[in-house]
Amino acid sequence: MKLKMAHQELELGGKYLGNLRDANALLHDSSELRERMDEDGYLLLRGLHKAENVTAVRDMLLENLDANEQIDRAFPVEEGVMKAGGRGAFLGGSKTLTRDQRFLDLVESPQIMDFFANFLRSDVLTFDYKWLRVVAPGDFTGAHYDIVYMGRGTHNLYTCWTPITDVSYDMGPLAILVGSHRGEGYERVRATYGQMDVDRDHVTGSFSNDPVEMVEKFGGQWQTTEFQRGDALIFGMYTMHGSINNTSSRFRLSCDTRYQRADDPADERWIGDNPPAHYAWTQGETIPMEEARKSWQV
Repeated sequence: MKLKMAHQELELGGKYLGNLRDANALLHDSSELRERMDEDGYLLLRGLHKAENVTAVRDMLLENLDANEQIDRAFPVEEGVMKAGGRGAFLGGSKTLTRDQRFLDLVESPQIMDFFANFLRSDVLTFDYKWLRVVAPGDFTGAHYDIVYMGRGTHNLYTCWTPITDVSYDMGPLAILVGSHRGEGYERVRATYGQMDVDRDHVTGSFSNDPVEMVEKFGGQWQTTEFQRGDALIFGMYTMHGSINNTSSRFRLSCDTRYQRADDPADERWIGDNPPAHYAWTQGETIPMEEARKSWQV
């Protein structure tokens, strides 16, 4: 099977694209989970969320999209087929959705908070700002580290990517570049791009839209999987990731939320009743990543 990633077609099971492995067998032992995270740079946990919580958020989002005439009513609304002329959306700043109790019951549930408290061996907090996405057919996410967007607090910070629908290969699941978090080939990337702050440096955020280049130049392998409602993919700030292209006719609904120890410093851009979020990134002239990479010699 070939999957499209940015502008490349990659053979699943080949040199450049493999399969994520789940870590459910390790859930009983937090030390083993930490060892797996250190080894792989991610934890795939099947069924970490309650499926009914995910379904409630899915229905809320599809109702919102339908009310905004984004859904093709020739199909059942729950299929989330995009209407001709429809478009994706980033809904992170939409408090009517991200502060809705149904959404909070998913991303701040006892299941997810208890998982991180056990994993981090501490009381934990989650950023008040939530990243909620409606990924349209044809869209994809380029390769990037999360640290460039949220690195002003602790770096012992974790992303939890939650699919809000079942996500088949053609709907554009997330992909992890396994080896990017600690591989020798990425030392220069971590020392340059990984030290960047998009608000301070005004550089476009994604490091590359060429998945083959990443593997050939720096090493590792892209890995992905199909997801079901309830699954969670957790990774650190220096794990390179992106997505497979959404080649289906359906919206891919997902969110990414952040968790850390409560006693560690938190990035002030994402905390509080009205987080300031990115206040300078897209203001004024933005340096293309191609220029930044030349100056970094990566």
